[in-house]
Amino acid sequence: MFKHTFKAALLAGIAIPMASASPDFAFTANDASTDGDIVVFVGPDGVLSPQAQRLDSRVDGRLSAALQSEAFDGAFGNSLALRAMAPFDTVTVLGTGEDPLTPRLLADLGGHAASANDGDAIALVADAIAPNVEGAGAYLAKGFALGAYTFTKYKSFDEDNPAPQPYTVTVAGTDTDTRSLFESDLAHLVEGVTLARDLGTEPGNTLWPQKFVDHVSAAFAGVDEVEITVLDADQIRERGMGALMGVGQGSIHDPRMLIVEYRGGTRGDAPVALVGKGITFDTGGISIKPNNGMWYMKSDLSGAAAVAGTVLAAAKRGEDINVVGLMPLAENMPSQDAIRPGDVLTTMSGKTIEIMSTDAEGRLLLADAVYYAQQEFEPEMLLNIATLTGSAARAMGDDYAAVITRDLPLSLEMMEIGKAAGEDVWPLPLHPSHYEQIESLIADIKNTGGQPGASIGAAVVGTFVDEAMPWVHLDIAGVDWRDAPTPTAPIGHAGWGVRFMDQLLREKSE
Repeated sequence: MFKHTFKAALLAGIAIPMASASPDFAFTANDASTDGDIVVFVGPDGVLSPQAQRLDSRVDGRLSAALQSEAFDGAFGNSLALRAMAPFDTVTVLGTGEDPLTPRLLADLGGHAASANDGDAIALVADAIAPNVEGAGAYLAKGFALGAYTFTKYKSFDEDNPAPQPYTVTVAGTDTDTRSLFESDLAHLVEGVTLARDLGTEPGNTLWPQKFVDHVSAAFAGVDEVEITVLDADQIRERGMGALMGVGQGSIHDPRMLIVEYRGGTRGDAPVALVGKGITFDTGGISIKPNNGMWYMKSDLSGAAAVAGTVLAAAKRGEDINVVGLMPLAENMPSQDAIRPGDVLTTMSGKTIEIMSTDAEGRLLLADAVYYAQQEFEPEMLLNIATLTGSAARAMGDDYAAVITRDLPLSLEMMEIGKAAGEDVWPLPLHPSHYEQIESLIADIKNTGGQPGASIGAAVVGTFVDEAMPWVHLDIAGVDWRDAPTPTAPIGHAGWGVRFMDQLLREKSE
């Protein structure tokens, strides 16, 4: 078994795909000293915080006068940009709304602040913004960092169009505990989301299974209590993973199984297993997709990317938990070696799958990966995440990921986790009839058939999960890529799932 060492990765010069320069964050208890851009938070009552009142004095009362003359209502996320506020370049007022601010809402406010910024140094006046939330300013910084993400690796820059430069976001009116919360915890979560977004944005001609392994290995270089294992094609065959091997055999790039173990909990305690679909590009194989929108399929690795980002965040902050991330990786291509509709594949479990569509390939990867996870790690809980079905996207839109479990209470628990994390999920059913619909005439099961498609996909995966195992199936096909932004997810790859699984690990740790 090949053990991918951190030192080897560094010596090989492996690089993580680069996004734009992200902001640096400074935290101060004092008034914001900048004379550039500044953000003030105001509720529907129009009351300015103590620091905002002193800022108002510096501009001879023009801030409060502008709020009154513009009848600013303070609704959540509403903004008012004021430019005649010397010595400041721009004073932006953001509404905090009527509801008590939670960590999730604070992050959204930080994202709104990022959308009002053009990459210059900026200060957020955060004193008294949410006295009910410890370290409120850290959540503002988290949201700002998430909302400020851009990917410029393949952009050309010159004197007339300079590259984005690093800049500083000062969060004023905060204390050392707020700074510590951000630097020792939330900044690592942002890094995990950024890793997932970078991986999901990379084009298919620069990111195939081994390149995915290289990027993720480099991200974990030097992180304590982490072991990385990579199964190559020969080792995948040796373990009888015919489903994973079958999906990848049509490509010139061999499949891989990437396993990242983080042992931050009590030695011997069963880990939480996170399994993410990693199709580095999905043409549909012999059941080829139409060209319209196929370019999106560079992000069919979103589940694996989210697993990598989640384990990275947990390991870097030293979460008190054992977790293993499994990322089956393949490129689904049509060729003389590709699997065909009607073929039968034998999985690691010994169960056979008749291929009805080579474009229902993600569940094939997951079939071998979830079985491997149970056999090798005996987890206390198993969660798999994948851009699995258009059915889930049509049912949920871009507001919710679909969550499917064997029992409703677990689905409801996942809904609460999503609410806290800022990544919402909604349950879909898993009925005995869905298993009946995937019965095959010549094999144990077939890889698709019947409706609803999202539940059928879950039934295929569930066939390989022990009935006694607490199991969560996340179908993120509608939320992994955003055509319209949210406060904390710009247009493009959202890195969806890192915050959700991160919150799950936090609650399991507690």
